[in-house]
Amino acid sequence: MSITTQAARDDADHLMFAKIAWRLLPFLFLLYVVSYLDRVNVSFAELQMRHDLAGQGFTARAYGLGGGIFFIGYFLFEIPSNLILQHVGARAWICRIMVTWGIISACMMFVSGPRSFFAIRFLLGLAEAGFFPGVILYLTYWFPASRRAKAVALFMTATAASGVFGSLVSSALLGFEGVGGLHGWQWLFLAEGIPAVLLGGVVLMVLPNGPVEAKWLNDAQRARLGELLADDAASAGHHRAGHHRAAGWGDALVDGRVWLLTGVYFCLALGLYCVSLWVPQLIQQAWPGHSARQVSLMTAIPYGAAALGMVGVGLHSDHTGERRWHVAISLLVGAIGAIISALVHHRPPLAVAAFSLTALGIWSAFGPFWSLPPNFLAGAAAAAGIALVNSVGNLGGFVGPAIFGFVKQSTGGFAGALWALAAVLMAGGIAVLFVRGRPERRGFEVMLNSQVL
Repeated sequence: MSITTQAARDDADHLMFAKIAWRLLPFLFLLYVVSYLDRVNVSFAELQMRHDLAGQGFTARAYGLGGGIFFIGYFLFEIPSNLILQHVGARAWICRIMVTWGIISACMMFVSGPRSFFAIRFLLGLAEAGFFPGVILYLTYWFPASRRAKAVALFMTATAASGVFGSLVSSALLGFEGVGGLHGWQWLFLAEGIPAVLLGGVVLMVLPNGPVEAKWLNDAQRARLGELLADDAASAGHHRAGHHRAAGWGDALVDGRVWLLTGVYFCLALGLYCVSLWVPQLIQQAWPGHSARQVSLMTAIPYGAAALGMVGVGLHSDHTGERRWHVAISLLVGAIGAIISALVHHRPPLAVAAFSLTALGIWSAFGPFWSLPPNFLAGAAAAAGIALVNSVGNLGGFVGPAIFGFVKQSTGGFAGALWALAAVLMAGGIAVLFVRGRPERRGFEVMLNSQVL
């Protein structure tokens, strides 16, 4: 093939993937903003719930346990949910997930004490199970490995964006105290649950199950995309150092690399939800005397840093073709931020800057991390393996917030929990370096020498 012909093909590929990205990612991004906000909006509501429900035993320990119990329900239904999605299609199953989680999220307004709090959070986890790993699997239908970290990072930036958006909206909703005889936190749950139900209907109308159903791709583009994805699968299928690409769902369950990634993701999820569910309380402790609405607004700062880091690291990971070191270094940055937070958590604005560094490091790891499983998983193994990593790993979302709540109630502060968080993030950063799949195009030295930051 001549240089001119290859350049023309590269240009055509670039335009095709740009079209795919613009058609899918903004909508998936919106869905995840709503999903993640419904998952963590309790962190904003808690600033008022703690006072209103104190007489019913709603303590820091109860909040930490209930905040994390979401992931027990999530764990139980995650793998079955992802396998169902592969069987019935993304459109119908994602619609089901969104409608049920929106209804249950709105029901959080009826919490009257720890027991009802635990029950509804558990049901919310059951309802939402399968959404995130389902979308990660769905993106493998559209993007080859060389473009996937950027796509995943742009999608997952929704977790940070929901924090920024949620802090602004939740701050306003908390001001509805007494309107219609409801507390501000009740208005928060009601208003933020309804969009998920409405968007579920939109999913049925606009989301294609795969490239074959995408009317906005022409026949030549569909054929070219199929060719690129087939080449990607073939290149990943070559044996390397005795490793192979698992294809059956049972293969994923006995693959040591899947379980190693699960451990790494446990560390990531623990960090993610310690920040997501506790950063308003961390900021409130650093800046005592501020109202719940003011604290909610300041929470946008760490989430803004997280969004910038996630996109930048995802782009750099795709540019270099390197994944493991991007994850490892991001987790190291998060650990350094947690250590600094433990040392300055009573000194604003240093505390907010340290929390922002922690968030930046943790969120930056997600794009390159979710580009690792497809390196050695295909077909049903990809559906089961991604769900396994996400469901078991997300138990860190139960353990971390529960530990934070226990430490806060026992010591009155967060320093001990922040030191523990730093240790967990370092452990995850070391463990990811032992994951082996297909050869990465470039190594650690390219990360250091690359001019693309």
